[in-house]
Amino acid sequence: MRLSKFSSWGLCYHVMFLGCAVTLLLLFGALSELSLGVGFSNTVNKLQYSNPKRVVSKGKGYPPVFAYWICGTTGESNKMLRLLKAIYHPRNQYLLQLDYGALDYERKDLALSVQSEKVFQAFGNVDVVGKSYAINKMGSSALSAALHAAALLMKIGTDWDWFVILSPSDYPLMSQDDILHAFTFLPRDLNFIHFTNKTGGNEQKKTNQIVVDPSLYYEKSTPLLFAVEARETPDAFKIFAGSPWVILSRAFMEYCVEGWDNIPRKLLMFFSNVAYPIASYFHTVLCNSLEFQYTIVENNLRYSIWDTNPAEPKVLDMSQYNKMVASNAIFAGPFQEGHVLLHRIDDRILNRSSNGVIPGKWCSNQGMNKTVELSKIEDEFCSPWGNINAVKPGPNGIKLRVLLSKLAHEGRHRPSICHQQ
Repeated sequence: MRLSKFSSWGLCYHVMFLGCAVTLLLLFGALSELSLGVGFSNTVNKLQYSNPKRVVSKGKGYPPVFAYWICGTTGESNKMLRLLKAIYHPRNQYLLQLDYGALDYERKDLALSVQSEKVFQAFGNVDVVGKSYAINKMGSSALSAALHAAALLMKIGTDWDWFVILSPSDYPLMSQDDILHAFTFLPRDLNFIHFTNKTGGNEQKKTNQIVVDPSLYYEKSTPLLFAVEARETPDAFKIFAGSPWVILSRAFMEYCVEGWDNIPRKLLMFFSNVAYPIASYFHTVLCNSLEFQYTIVENNLRYSIWDTNPAEPKVLDMSQYNKMVASNAIFAGPFQEGHVLLHRIDDRILNRSSNGVIPGKWCSNQGMNKTVELSKIEDEFCSPWGNINAVKPGPNGIKLRVLLSKLAHEGRHRPSICHQQ
């Protein structure tokens, strides 16, 4: 087997083996090498919140808890903060990460910006990865980062129900009160994920192509290396693929991270040498596990337009506004930073001020006029706090509840998507 830029079998084998090994090390060992928050050492430190007021009630009738992972690169801190405020709710858990492409001062400034916000201080549910690593979104380093984020969120909080992957260029189309209300009445084991119908010969050839992601073992993000030869199609499992944007249950993420069955571990090794594995790994684990293949809702509740680039959908513009609103999606992307479309979503859908969080049941003075000057909003908006264990849905939340109940029922009572392809 020959690999571009490598001339010998031994070196090729060594590099591929190293890629697999480092993937596992990043997943299971990197907790000891990261810092969370403003302490830039080699230990894990939480942001220093003083007496956070976050006490989440769990159980029947209470809303769920979402664990959001937002991962970006250099120059995306402002986008991350805007998205964070647009999806913020005291019940949820948030992990922000800038990859190695960002400078240390960017990570520090992001952590300080989070820590300086009164609402985040009050509830202590936002953390920032203080030391990061290279991530190539087309390679296995992106999959490793997603699994690592889930592992960190499990360490940070024990009360979340769903893991949500977002990029800084994404944005919500519904408020958290609407989303939490709709998910309140669902089984907590459901996994919202989109499958592609492209499972033919060309897609299989792409999967069989041997790829090495040097970003696993170099500090800086590095282009993928493609081998000349391809491997045979696996017969121990069937490959599935779809959108990388997912909403996955805690039970399933624990299964992927802890790997008490061999399927997640075996597939992690296989996908360490596949191009764009984050668009296949979770899909394939779900469908090859008897425990989880009937927990699938074949809808990731996201509005995107995919063009020719398999790693990046088309940037959305004003012409898409009506279609987005009618799509029943709860997230959309990507958006251009500062685009007028984002301002329209803030104004017409989210009722969000230019620098504030979204009003909700937990926000005592939720009726504040959005025309109030910015400094006053920062000082007074959503303070004192209301009940974080109650939500007040609007028409969109009630409509979403009906839709999700229907999707969940259909998912339980029809042949699994895993057996239809």
